[in-house]
Amino acid sequence: MGGLGPWEIIIILVVILLIFGGKKLPELAKGLGQGLREFKKATKEIKTQVDDSVNEIDDVKKEIKKD
Repeated sequence: MGGLGPWEIIIILVVILLIFGGKKLPELAKGLGQGLREFKKATKEIKTQVDDSVNEIDDVKKEIKKD
């Protein structure tokens, strides 16, 4: 019940090829690649901010325990 099999992926790719045509596919792939890069960059930035906040909270907890 999980994921797409190889035949489903092939059918999806054929439908995309029929809809957009061979000339538009490189542009479509480039746009998709740029979108994925931006998404990964934003995800990484959010993770870094969360990790920094957690570290700050841990530091405050340690300071409170010292007193």
